[in-house]
Amino acid sequence: MQNILIEKPYEFHPPYEWNWPQRFLTQIGQFKPLLRKEHGVTAGEVRNIDRLKKSIAAGHGIMLCPNHPRTADPIAMYYVCQQCPVSLYTMASWHLFNQSRFMTFMLRLMGAFSVNREGLDRKSVDFAINTLVQAKRPLLIFPSGSTSRTNDRLMAFMDGPSFIARTAAKRRKKNGEKVVVHPICIKYFYQGDIEAACLPVLDEIEKRLTWSPNRHLPLIDRIIKIGDALLTLKELQCGIRSADGLTLRQRQSNMVNRLLNPLEKEWLGKPQDGGIQTRVKNLRMKIFPDLARNEVDDRERKRRWAQLENTYLAQQVDCYPENYLIESPSVDRILETVEKFEEDIKDKCRIHGDLKVVLNIGEAIEVSTKRDREATADPLMTSIRQSVQVMLDEMQFESKLYQPAHAD
Repeated sequence: MQNILIEKPYEFHPPYEWNWPQRFLTQIGQFKPLLRKEHGVTAGEVRNIDRLKKSIAAGHGIMLCPNHPRTADPIAMYYVCQQCPVSLYTMASWHLFNQSRFMTFMLRLMGAFSVNREGLDRKSVDFAINTLVQAKRPLLIFPSGSTSRTNDRLMAFMDGPSFIARTAAKRRKKNGEKVVVHPICIKYFYQGDIEAACLPVLDEIEKRLTWSPNRHLPLIDRIIKIGDALLTLKELQCGIRSADGLTLRQRQSNMVNRLLNPLEKEWLGKPQDGGIQTRVKNLRMKIFPDLARNEVDDRERKRRWAQLENTYLAQQVDCYPENYLIESPSVDRILETVEKFEEDIKDKCRIHGDLKVVLNIGEAIEVSTKRDREATADPLMTSIRQSVQVMLDEMQFESKLYQPAHAD
């Protein structure tokens, strides 16, 4: 389980509001070595930057809402800042501000402010709203809340950004001003040798499974076999005997419900519906605050951490899309899947390099001050998600399909 939950009382960290350091560091490309070293991103491209420039020139309050396939995404956004040029305020998870004093300083210097994802964070929400009202900088929020590592499939979007945008829109409307949202599609393309990147990782995973490396198998068949084995091990860990004939989605749902339903009965009164992100967030908001305030004894502390680990495992299991490699065996999807295997086993994956990131700016969506209460889903978040998905679908055809090295 990655260290994303910090066992101490939450403290809001506002950004430093100096424009020049972020502008200067962005313009000289200081973010590029970090992208290359820590994430393997060696090139970047921004499309339709004029759409954002138009909104800035009009003086709108601007929210930027990208998909979130990789941890590199916030840094990759500085390609946008470099071309505009513009500074951003970015809502970032509080655990990032607890790595080191230097990291906290740099995050705040580059416009990041903290949000407590395991509680109600009024200060963070108020800062975000005021950012849009004042329209000094665009506000960057990742509406999925966490990374997916499946670039061509979107996770569910949370409703928090729409509340922030709509509240700001009501305030700006008094002066005849607008708030707009620009959906942004982030897409990574792998430009290296996919077999050279993946085969050593698969060898290591198979050895962990006590297998001999299956290099005689076609690459995609080998990945699918490993994925099935890893899921089966997790099912056995949870006391599930998977029946023949179940689809991957059915097996995932069984596992997620086995992990979350008992917790939801205890903490929320009954099993819940909805996306995995919302279910996990609602549970963590109940389980974690007493831990952060050190208000439980050692026995209860261990019990709750075990429960939190189950929420983390549920997220891991749920984030593998069905038929992801079968429907489009691109080198990008292959790399994502193998990286996710390694990350789920070791909590981190190796850096392969040779990634190009493309950031496509969507058309501005004007934020209404009212929400249609009869709609089953928030209309603004639905529009943002649909826009990102359309751009992803269009860019999917730019991914290189996998061709075995021995193929003619």
